[in-house]
Amino acid sequence: MEASNKTIAAKVATKAMFLVCGIGISSWAPMVPYAKERLALNDANLGLLLLLLGGGAIAMMPVTGILSHKFGSRIVMLWSAILIAVLLPLLLFINSIFWMGIALFGFGAAVGAIDVAMNAHAVQVQNKHGKPIMSSFHGLFSVGGLLGSLGLGFLIKLGLPALLAILSISGALLFIAIINYRNLFTLAMEKEVMAKFTPKKTEGPPQRFSWLTGSLLFLGLMCFAVFLSEGSMLDWSALFLRENRGIDPEFAGIGYAAFSIAMAVMRLLGDKIIMKLDGRIVVITGALVASGGLFLVVFSTWLPIILLGFVLLGVGAANIVPIFFSEAGRLKNVPASVSIPVVSVMGYTGQLAGPALLGFIAFHYSLDVAMGFTATLLLLVGISYAIKSAGKTTNAD
Repeated sequence: MEASNKTIAAKVATKAMFLVCGIGISSWAPMVPYAKERLALNDANLGLLLLLLGGGAIAMMPVTGILSHKFGSRIVMLWSAILIAVLLPLLLFINSIFWMGIALFGFGAAVGAIDVAMNAHAVQVQNKHGKPIMSSFHGLFSVGGLLGSLGLGFLIKLGLPALLAILSISGALLFIAIINYRNLFTLAMEKEVMAKFTPKKTEGPPQRFSWLTGSLLFLGLMCFAVFLSEGSMLDWSALFLRENRGIDPEFAGIGYAAFSIAMAVMRLLGDKIIMKLDGRIVVITGALVASGGLFLVVFSTWLPIILLGFVLLGVGAANIVPIFFSEAGRLKNVPASVSIPVVSVMGYTGQLAGPALLGFIAFHYSLDVAMGFTATLLLLVGISYAIKSAGKTTNAD
């Protein structure tokens, strides 16, 4: 069935919101070294500060579902984008640890809200569209990650004062969000699509605590590990290149940029790749490639090899999460309305709170060890998924 013009417009607008989220959160990456230096923080204290960013996001995620249900996802996305745009300039200049923590908590809450709302909206657009397009949405998030990680440094290199540079980025976010708002599904349209595509409940007593199934928790833990690798790139890659590999501060975001380019390309191609290859192959191979890439980053001192490692990490990790989300939506005896939020929260906990754990590891050992820990988690994802998949195949036989 061919998608209507309204659905196509909603698809484009939803991609724009993924772009806004990607630019917004990745614009923080090149600010991390400046914040650490300005506030005189060690790695452990920086990790605690980053925990507030993750805490804001995780605290807001359950609330976002309620707000989206009441007011519509597009309202939540718009106001979250506005808050992100307002807080970004403050993150570059706040000199108080206390107020920096408050600002990061609010920034994290806005990122968490727009992330949940845009993914929920993307599911409805995909259902209405009639074919898999989720990877392409996440591809625009990765494109935003590239633009945000390099944008601030690039504008400063052009001669713009830091304040004008960050205000330009904030203005662009507001412009993109506002002009695309009207093409997003209204609350009435979202409810119509949900009513059409949500499976009817079967007769019988209600199943309580169905989210505690082993399969769902397994997928959640796997998402935690993969998202943690993305979070480590956002919060620690610039600092790693600047302090551990001697890269100039203006170009410290180049690692995250290389990672984002690779992830963007693979996610834009991801829908076709997943349709052609077995999802099991994509996950296992991807996890091993991603792990190997991050180990290259850890053990190499030559910049081209380090950047190759970041590229391999992006290539390998790009399409793992969309497959996990799809599997969560197909679990027996667990409705998608329960499984998707559970996997989302566990996954984004890894992305937003996991880097705080890396901060403690870096403080007690080194940032190289923290990155190596992340690479090991990715290796375990590939091995664990291979074992579980083999068990399913054996049971089927």
